[in-house]
Amino acid sequence: MSELTTLTLAAMRDGLRAKSFTARELADAHLAAIEKHNATLNAYTEITPEIARRQADAADAKLAKGEGGALEGVPVGVKDLFCTKGALSTAASKILKDFRPEYESTITTKLFDAGAVMLGKTNMDEFAMGSSNETSAYGACKNPWKRADGTELVPGGSSGGSASAVAANLAPFSLGTDTGGSIRQPAAFCGIVGIKPTYGRCSRWGIVAFASSLDQAGPFARNVTDVTIALQAMMGHDAKDSTSAPMAVPNLEAALTGDIRGLRVGIPKEYRMDGMNPEIAALWDKGAQMLKDAGASIVDVSLPHTQYALPTYYVIAPAECSSNLARYDGVRFGLRVMDEGDSLNDMYEKTRAAGFGHEVKRRIMIGTYVLSAGYYDAYYKKAQRVRTLIADDFKKAYERCDVILTPTAPSAAFGFGENQDDPIAMYLNDVFTVPTSLAGLPGLSLPVGLDSQGLPLGLQLIGRAFDEETLLRVAHVLERAAGFNASPKGY
Repeated sequence: MSELTTLTLAAMRDGLRAKSFTARELADAHLAAIEKHNATLNAYTEITPEIARRQADAADAKLAKGEGGALEGVPVGVKDLFCTKGALSTAASKILKDFRPEYESTITTKLFDAGAVMLGKTNMDEFAMGSSNETSAYGACKNPWKRADGTELVPGGSSGGSASAVAANLAPFSLGTDTGGSIRQPAAFCGIVGIKPTYGRCSRWGIVAFASSLDQAGPFARNVTDVTIALQAMMGHDAKDSTSAPMAVPNLEAALTGDIRGLRVGIPKEYRMDGMNPEIAALWDKGAQMLKDAGASIVDVSLPHTQYALPTYYVIAPAECSSNLARYDGVRFGLRVMDEGDSLNDMYEKTRAAGFGHEVKRRIMIGTYVLSAGYYDAYYKKAQRVRTLIADDFKKAYERCDVILTPTAPSAAFGFGENQDDPIAMYLNDVFTVPTSLAGLPGLSLPVGLDSQGLPLGLQLIGRAFDEETLLRVAHVLERAAGFNASPKGY
């Protein structure tokens, strides 16, 4: 049974339809693997065997009749940011302890309608604020990869649990969200594929909000074909989300033609920064050469406002976070901390002090500051103007190219505690991913090689808005050229 967990999503889909195994067998194999490894990895915050087996049995009944959706019987891990009816949905925060929604997010509804089987909720940085999964109220999640000397590593964040679960064969695919890199950076750290689609491609309804103008759902999987299949089931307009794009959903799998002849791949000079890790620089050059060998042309492009992207993001995202998280006050749902005789203000203060972790408090305070009277124009309004300039940079670049190739992260996965005491060092993990988010563009990370410590390194592809087809086509070709087939050992 354990070999079932190593199959790709596509192989599971085809095997289920061919009746080579059942959805119940597939679910049980994954639940057994989770039971064996989750105590070590802490990838899942809640395991949902009852839901999984009920959904698997329903999938088997459909498959027996020759029916079923695109993901019928295929297991999935769901980031704890998605509201799932009857299952804990806490955003990995004490302030939402024991919260079990009476409703289902649009994305999980679409996946369940397509036949997916939920194994459980995956670990994450609290309210998606972090780049290492160390801010979770459930404790840190571990990367199944380790350094050659045995050092245990972070899986990246905020969607660290989703990435770790897929890398460790505890799910064939999983759900994440990406605000400034929270799908792409963990995918790079864990040696898997992750895609953030164009802002508006996937509904945000039922996802606990961090920064509403940036948050976007996307999938993790172990190869490009699998994330393509998963993303296909997730996309589509949702009238319940005012930012959802009313656009037709293309056939993404049909885009994986293996042919990129004539396409132009842009290399932004501003991403080649001083002090750049030479291994990552070499991998970037190698990736460009692979695409050139496959028939694409390599062109230099300029994104001149790149240097302002990180400070812009860390004004806009905390501002939106301070607004969104104002709803957690101990009145309507979640944690409430108050003593007899306390006033309403006392309850607010005590609840929020006890419920939020240090990083969330830091970002709320930054956001409240930049939105306050006397500072709004100097910080938030100016950041929004710079964001427009960053988006314009990409528009001009795409006059010269069809897709952009960059590193995903400035380093391989780092050890626990190595950046925890330095917020700026932690924020710099997003230096290559944040510009894409500010511009609302689709971005994908895939593993292309290993560093000298035997750890995976990823490259990022950035596409035009709503052109996931070209992005995935190029990624599919780069994946085949790279031939990355390493996997973590001994977790």
